[in-house]
Amino acid sequence: MINLKVGLLGGGSWGTTVASLVARNAPITLWARNADTVTEINQQHRNSKYLGDATLPERLRASTDIQETVADADVVVMAIPSQNFRLVLEEVKQHVRPWVPIVSLTKGLELDTRMRMTEVINDVLPGHPVGVLTGPNLAREIMAGQAAASVIAMADKVILAELQKLFKSGLFRVYTNDDVVGCELGGVLKNIIAIAVGMGDGQGAGDNTRAALITRGLAEVTRLGVAMGGRPETFAGLAGMGDMIATCTSPQSRNRHVGIELAQGRTMEAIAADMFMVAEGAKSAPAVMALAEEFGVEMPIARDVYRVLNGECTARGIYKGLLRVDPGAEHEPG
Repeated sequence: MINLKVGLLGGGSWGTTVASLVARNAPITLWARNADTVTEINQQHRNSKYLGDATLPERLRASTDIQETVADADVVVMAIPSQNFRLVLEEVKQHVRPWVPIVSLTKGLELDTRMRMTEVINDVLPGHPVGVLTGPNLAREIMAGQAAASVIAMADKVILAELQKLFKSGLFRVYTNDDVVGCELGGVLKNIIAIAVGMGDGQGAGDNTRAALITRGLAEVTRLGVAMGGRPETFAGLAGMGDMIATCTSPQSRNRHVGIELAQGRTMEAIAADMFMVAEGAKSAPAVMALAEEFGVEMPIARDVYRVLNGECTARGIYKGLLRVDPGAEHEPG
């Protein structure tokens, strides 16, 4: 066991999965708002709402008390949806000790500010080392013991090495990267492309179309990510291409599911009402398009997804982002 205490905020599928992985290496307390979820984790070692009948480690403790979760923590992990992230972090701020590293698991942007989650952490908790754990990580597969790989990104390489030991477990391999911006944006931006792929799948598109959407979508994501300070090679790795493939092709992908439902003619409001887990791509789309405009980056596929989400056009318009009347060179936008 590693001599670090961990507090994790968020009792959804991915937060609970990461808590289960960490529990094999260090003492951890998971905070969830729902008292029934906390009771089930503590007494039955399950989180059935999000992870079905998967068994959680007996060492994993849950609490509804943020102070109890973070006051003695040596590392704080945030698995809170993007639009509630700051609010929960403000509560964490009242109890967390100085200089404790804060790691984000959230793949979204704050709408009002267009901030990445690590930027929100820096804003609320200046002075704390910040990092992000990201990659092609479908919670149910990892809980089932299937092999997976992720990336932990942080500027401080000494802390980064310790965090790598904390999160890696069994067949869950964790690589390190100091490109926080690129890793974080890879996780955020691919969600919109997954909605596009879902729209195609929902209309019976073939494998060729899906491959083209993913490839051209990755080009869009990389253009914006690099313009915002990320490194090109990051988007060719687990945080970029890897996460893109998993999110665009898996039946477990919430964002792909949103696209499929939109292709059936349903509205975003109706789809969201039926989902108890957040599809971050739909939430972050306005912020992504605002950033694309701010940085002067063409993102035709993401733009069409945004128009469908807004109700400006139907899902059939998504192909405008892939097909153009007069294609240019492959490295050009469009």
